[in-house]
Amino acid sequence: MNVNLTNPEGSESLPAVEQANVFDVTHEPPDLARRRVLVGATTALGTIGIAVATVPFVASMLPSERAKVAGAPVEADISKLEPGALLTVEWRGKPVWILHRTDEMLQLLEKDHQRLSDPESEVLQQPAYCKNSTRSIKPEYLVTVGICTHLGCVPTFRPEVAPADLGSGWLGGFYCPCHGSKFDLAGRVYKGVPAPTNLVIPRHNYLSDFKLLIGIDVA
Repeated sequence: MNVNLTNPEGSESLPAVEQANVFDVTHEPPDLARRRVLVGATTALGTIGIAVATVPFVASMLPSERAKVAGAPVEADISKLEPGALLTVEWRGKPVWILHRTDEMLQLLEKDHQRLSDPESEVLQQPAYCKNSTRSIKPEYLVTVGICTHLGCVPTFRPEVAPADLGSGWLGGFYCPCHGSKFDLAGRVYKGVPAPTNLVIPRHNYLSDFKLLIGIDVA
């Protein structure tokens, strides 16, 4: 069927395209035209309904933000974490630090006991399986909540030894610039600072050599 896209005489009030649509419909039997319109509308509404219904279904399968804040376990990939580097992940709305300690860092942990407030981790700031000299499951990996136990500030990671601003006795660790609290590379608090206890060690376990699950105890 050829459709003339120019306005026929006496039809100037309707655009040419609209006239073509009206022409095609009105030349069908009335019942067939009505049926086509109803089927088209019903199909469109059905498709929209399926799409809308699918969205909340898919969303319901994902962990909600409330579940994350409530303490849903968080998985961390540490395969690319180089020795001496620090990785930060979020758990329960808090930063959790994963420090890949070098052999030198591990050796330094044994040299400062006399200046630490709780060198043997007697205060329950860690699971029983982390109550050891490195406060960890694997000696090379420290997993700790990066929140100062004084007023909840976030300390800075200061791995360098004897920097000018922290003095010759500094062997690397975490320093809170807000009020001066200091923690060693195992998150143990120094004496004479505002923070009363060591940093918190969260429950965690290893799914594999390089997959860490934070929030679940060792099986």
